[in-house]
Amino acid sequence: MYDYLIVGSGLFGAVFAYEMTGRGRRCLVIDRRSHIGGNCYTELVEGINVHKYGAHIFHTSDREIWDYVNRFAEFNNYINSPVAIYGDELYNLPFNMNTFSKMWGVKTPSEAKAKIAEQLAGLNITKPENLEEQALSLVGPDVYEKLIKGYTEKQWGRKCSELPAFIIKRLPLRFTYDNNYFTDRFQGIPIGGYTQIFEKLLKGTELRLDTDYSALKNEKIAKKTVFTGCIDEFFEYGLGRLEYRSVRFENEILDTDNFQGNAVVNYTSADIPYTRIIEHKHFEFGTQRSTVISREYSAEWCSGAEPYYPINDGRNTALYSEYAKLAGSRRDVIFGGRLGMYRYFDMDKVIRAALDAVEAEMKQRME
Repeated sequence: MYDYLIVGSGLFGAVFAYEMTGRGRRCLVIDRRSHIGGNCYTELVEGINVHKYGAHIFHTSDREIWDYVNRFAEFNNYINSPVAIYGDELYNLPFNMNTFSKMWGVKTPSEAKAKIAEQLAGLNITKPENLEEQALSLVGPDVYEKLIKGYTEKQWGRKCSELPAFIIKRLPLRFTYDNNYFTDRFQGIPIGGYTQIFEKLLKGTELRLDTDYSALKNEKIAKKTVFTGCIDEFFEYGLGRLEYRSVRFENEILDTDNFQGNAVVNYTSADIPYTRIIEHKHFEFGTQRSTVISREYSAEWCSGAEPYYPINDGRNTALYSEYAKLAGSRRDVIFGGRLGMYRYFDMDKVIRAALDAVEAEMKQRME
């Protein structure tokens, strides 16, 4: 009899297992995939740590979480500074003075603000009814048409005019020449990839890969289950299916030492089918003679595909709240992670949620 059956070896499951194993609890971690690490998994290709499920850049303002993750890997000083290509034009992201200078030829913050105000003045959007109107009311038509519209419609598979306004609650405009995408105090990539972190987190914990929860769910082998899969799947879709967006990756090994000069390049025009290209070697300042790139294609999720991004619109939010009520009645199950809690998490927030779950468990045991 295990104390915990932990379904999923991603960040939530691995951190929970590490903490509970360290406290003398007997844990079994299972994963339907053939590897550990969930979507953070990195694999070595041509001497390059390839982010198999898309770019993962660790960033946080939580010093405790930064210190925690640095126990398992040494992080470099990588700064996420993506660029966007629209036709034959190239722009810096996030929207900052480098972006505005390239788009309008302005040089000072006051000139940029005046240009944006000029564009907003003619729109007369007082109450945005959809994502398109929300974005236009925040940045105006030039930035929207070139850097938001095509990319967003590819990402969500729907016209911006059909998407809810709250998806873009705000679009930060920075009136400094600063291309650092994140404003968090700490940022970097683990030297040697993410997989080593999970190897250390799961050391000493029993692990079974290529194992689906369905094979064990009817067996009473643990006092409690930690479930990081899709919450609607756990309840056998009894209330209906939650919706997700998925991502398809097209990987290529190229006989060149530098394909695009940056780790992340977004393609924002609608006529380019992929949303971005990742060149993995730049995450660790690689000097290998070849390179590995991944083209990312956003796709509608279907059974058998990997669910990536919860679609937190009104229908799905309401449906999840009903599943959350069911989850609350299951004292023998802890639901965690982006699929178990149906929300997009940055990595630091997943670790914090797992540590909070551990503390709640320990407190409950003491009561």
